Amino acid sequence: MAVKFEGKSEIIEEFRQGESDTGSTPVQVAMLTHRIRHLTDHLKKFPKDHSTRRGLLRLVGRRSALLRYYSKKHPKQYRALIEKLGLRR
Repeated sequence: MAVKFEGKSEIIEEFRQGESDTGSTPVQVAMLTHRIRHLTDHLKKFPKDHSTRRGLLRLVGRRSALLRYYSKKHPKQYRALIEKLGLRR
């Protein structure tokens, strides 16, 4: 699913690991975190929007799986990533 918003290139720039990196785990987690925060704000305004809530739960599950993978493969970078994103893990 494509993410369409103004700050996408800024997020990629901040979290990429190489010159042409746009899909590494830290970039994906940062993009998902941005979308999760946006949808959380939306659901605070519209609490009965159940289809958005379901989509939010899918995104949270996907981010959780990526973080689990990253914590096993790169523990030091994982800790730095969650600190940088402000995630409570």
